[in-house]
Amino acid sequence: MEERGYRYFYDCEFIEDGVTIDLVSIGVVDEEGREFYAVSTEFDDRKAIPWVRRNVLDKLPSPSDKAWRSRERIRDDLYEFLVAPLRGRAQTRMELWAWYAAYDHVALAQLWGAMPALPRALPRMTKDLKQLWDDLGRPDLPVIEGDQHDALADARHNLARWRVMRDGDTPPAV
Repeated sequence: MEERGYRYFYDCEFIEDGVTIDLVSIGVVDEEGREFYAVSTEFDDRKAIPWVRRNVLDKLPSPSDKAWRSRERIRDDLYEFLVAPLRGRAQTRMELWAWYAAYDHVALAQLWGAMPALPRALPRMTKDLKQLWDDLGRPDLPVIEGDQHDALADARHNLARWRVMRDGDTPPAV
């Protein structure tokens, strides 16, 4: 029997200084529409370049919002979100998908520390939607309106992109 993939589409916002990728926020949407969103209470906003301040930090929810969590709590809550739908499902593996996936995967994996600490249930790589789009001849994709660089809005957009690429449909507005 062929193992079926259960897909998650995600996006991370982060501060990157050439040495460190510091998670700011993560948004995840699964193929059934469940959503996860968290903002780290531990990133160093002093290291953010003006573009990140303007396009990411200035758009974060109020610090009193329940999305704000420690990295440890993000890690634990995210793990539960990712593995819960797979419990009791035979022949199901997890697939992670992101646009320009390499940075996102590093930001996600760092929640567990060094790569060997990543739980066995989680994939060791994230599939790249941008690469798939290139491989398919760059079909028209939905255009995101308004909330670009909001991790959850971008995760929703990644799911919409994947659906268009999978089905070959006309892109919907996102």
